[in-house]
Amino acid sequence: MSKYKLFLLRHGEGAWNKENRFCSWVDQKLSENGVVEAQECGRLLKEQGYQFDRVFTSILSRSIQTAWLVLEAMGQEWVPVTKSWRINERHYGALISLNRAEMALNHGEEQVKLWRRSYDITPPPITESHPYYAEIYNDRRYSTCDVPKEELPKAESLKEVLDRLLPYWNDVIVPVIKSGQTVLISAHGNSCRALLKHLEGISETDIVNVTLPTGVPVLLELDEDLRPVKPRQLLGDQAKIEAAIKKVEDQGKTFGVMSRAGPPSFVPISLR
Repeated sequence: MSKYKLFLLRHGEGAWNKENRFCSWVDQKLSENGVVEAQECGRLLKEQGYQFDRVFTSILSRSIQTAWLVLEAMGQEWVPVTKSWRINERHYGALISLNRAEMALNHGEEQVKLWRRSYDITPPPITESHPYYAEIYNDRRYSTCDVPKEELPKAESLKEVLDRLLPYWNDVIVPVIKSGQTVLISAHGNSCRALLKHLEGISETDIVNVTLPTGVPVLLELDEDLRPVKPRQLLGDQAKIEAAIKKVEDQGKTFGVMSRAGPPSFVPISLR
């Protein structure tokens, strides 16, 4: 029997989602389409009669902005929102800001798929020479974390995302759920995938094929031990959701790259 409901939401489309770039810890606002996705998500949840008692987000603006827009569309702006860096998107290290399709052309679609979707492969770390290093690590928000700034990740695998997410899940979010409150986690593709792997017991092999589109709420019905009692439900128009999933999966493929002006840039990235 279902005892608790938990909602996961990958934020609405961001500017770099639209440009097919690795965004990661670079702080980007929602695109115009992302704003619409978040508002439509809120309207859908309201129409289906759902109410939230608590919302958790990362400390990245696109996650927070999505939560605000969803709650506004639901008429539930007063619901408490708690933010933590532990819900942040996966840190893509040296890949941050690079175009996924161009990377696939230079390094192969399978390599890019491993960097994007595998469980335990960590991309090359970001260094101080990276154009976005200072923007990330000089940001005041990272002085509010529960670890020293020097200990924050410089690159992460999905496994490492789960490792830093689980303490927050167990110590902060789980007690809220078990108190009977309905929780929305407005997060990111990889922080949601990491949590799904934990809750659903997805294998390291199968998690590669779990794709979450932007702005689509995921409903998990859980028993008293917070184990799913039925398959996850992606709420909304199922044909549109399938099309959105395919769009995400195609981001790491090469077709369409050569139609861009000029040849794709070569970025020498190595796993070593």
